[in-house]
Amino acid sequence: MKLAIKTVQLKERDFPIFLSEIPDPPKILYYLGNLPKKDEKLIAIVGTRKATHEGRTLAKQIASELTRQKISVVSGLALGIDAAAHEGALTNNGKTYAVLANGLDTIYPYQHEQLARKIIDSGGGIISEYKVGTPAYPNQFLERNRIVSGLCIATIIIEAPIHSGTLVTAKYASEQGREVFVFPGNSNHPNFKGSHMLIRNGARLVANINDILEDLSLEPLEEHFSDADLETNNSDDSIKNVIIKTIQKSKKPISAHEIVEITKLKPDVIHQQLTFLTLNGTIDEKQGKFTVKK
Repeated sequence: MKLAIKTVQLKERDFPIFLSEIPDPPKILYYLGNLPKKDEKLIAIVGTRKATHEGRTLAKQIASELTRQKISVVSGLALGIDAAAHEGALTNNGKTYAVLANGLDTIYPYQHEQLARKIIDSGGGIISEYKVGTPAYPNQFLERNRIVSGLCIATIIIEAPIHSGTLVTAKYASEQGREVFVFPGNSNHPNFKGSHMLIRNGARLVANINDILEDLSLEPLEEHFSDADLETNNSDDSIKNVIIKTIQKSKKPISAHEIVEITKLKPDVIHQQLTFLTLNGTIDEKQGKFTVKK
């Protein structure tokens, strides 16, 4: 990208204030475009590169909703969830920032050069702690994750396998005193093994944007969200009610497949909401079949 690379040092006034407060802040940042403003709220959205279609869709939806709430989105420009988060923010004319693990003379991955350009054109920025000419060595991806979480008031996890750099980002966020939010999913899918481990270890389980805003004590700027922007956000509660009523009407414990057959809802939506309802204690699961707690 033929843009001037700018720098800001840790002690300078334009250095992002939240990032300056972490245990191991970078001494210098290189950036293309803009840095976050002092009063700008940022939330990270991260997850696996090998994301499902549903995971990418969810990342886009949540990013779009955050930017509608005047919250900027931070991620790592990687394939999968990261790219979807950036794209979702841009669909709503919002700001998003990408943190790279290499020098900014090269955009990595190269497939996302156009996405990086859009991020800059939208008023966001591409950020790195590495000087020009630094390749993207594997250990640097883990190091840069502390910057992704460190810029933000919270980190959202969407699809994290058990061996995943996403878990490192969550660990950094916790150590930095920032909130970690996790969207649950199909308990049998490897993309959610790490996600559910985080929930068991104390991360906050969330089902929609309102859960996140409530836990951060942020008042929504809008009363309602449009279905076009977020397919399932408005109907999360109604989906839960449909699932609960379907289980209650069954004369015996019922499987997820049977619930899908009866309700005609998407399997991934059913699995996600079943996981949420099981974890919050509304329903019981035994040998793959569900009952409502009395």
